[in-house]
This record gives sequence, structure tokens and C-alpha cells, in this order.
Amino acid sequence: GTLYNSNVIFEPNGSYKVHRKLKPTGSERVVWGDANKDYFPVTETPWGPIGSMICWESYMPLARVALYQKGITIYISPNTNDNPEWQATIQHIAIEGKCFFVNADMIIRRSSYPSDLCERNIVSELPEFVCRGGSCIIDPYGHYLTKPVWDEETIIYAELDMSLPAACKMEHDAIGHYARPDILELKVNEK
Repeated sequence: GTLYNSNVIFEPNGSYKVHRKLKPTGSERVVWGDANKDYFPVTETPWGPIGSMICWESYMPLARVALYQKGITIYISPNTNDNPEWQATIQHIAIEGKCFFVNADMIIRRSSYPSDLCERNIVSELPEFVCRGGSCIIDPYGHYLTKPVWDEETIIYAELDMSLPAACKMEHDAIGHYARPDILELKVNEK
């Protein structure tokens, strides 16, 4: 009977992996439960392993490291973060993980809310764009391959140079040669 904030990544062979949000954020805890399985699923693709975190899970440093340890080349994050600080965060994650970051952000308009809500007067006071978007793709150097898209629904495209994740790790590999497993260790309890 528990509801989970989840996303699904479909694999090239037609199967799929489900990721449940580890910890609902703020008022999300009223609706969603904590993940109870499938904590860090990774999808194997011709472009390398793809992993994802939902929204503010990306603020969990150890969760990011759990994905990095699985060798992800593409990090996907569906979210509702339309603030400038989030853009700095996702650039950092791309650099830290030496991976491409796909920021899949929502557009929510005041008009998106149903007209028969009991609290319609509160909705009428919201700005025209409740969530402005900001979807973009960032390379492993932290550079935008596509600039953030604000205030419009669209599909973004980019050509990814899949040699970059490995090439960037020659300089700095947070879970490889730039790690100190003799001092620091992450233990992940996956069910």
C-alpha cells in the first residue's frame, strides 16, 4: 500500500530498471515512502552504464558515489529544481562523476492545476510558471552541451562524445586513482 516516487529506464533489449527515490524531500514525505529496494539500479547500454537519481537525491553525496562506483557514464535526474543553485549542483556532479548529466526538469504552469480544486484561491495567487524548467545536458567537464531551457516545453538533443567520461578520468577519478580506499570506504546495503 505504499506509494514510491519512482522512475523507469527502459533498456535496449526491452526490459527496464526501476529506481525508487531513497528519501522523499520535505512535504513529499506526506505521500511517498522511503525506497525499500532497487536503490541504485544501473542500465547497461551501448553508451555505457546509465544511472539516475530523482530530484534532491542528488544532494546525497554518498548516493552519488554509489552510482559512480557502478561506472555510470550518463546520470539522469528528473526533478523540479528550477533555481540557479541547482544548475551549479548539476555541473558539479558532472565534473565529480566524470559523466554526462541529463537534467530533466518540469514545466508547471498555474493553469496546470485542475479548476475544481478546493483551494483554487491559493492556486490563483501562484506565478504563471510554478516550475520554470531548466532541462539541459552537461558534459563531464561541467560545460553545457545544451543550455537550460526555461519557460517552455521542448525536447533537447545533444551528441555525446562517449570517449569523454574515460578521458576525463585520466585527470581525476573520484572513485579510482584519486580515491583513498585505505582511508575512506563507502558501504552500500543494496537489497
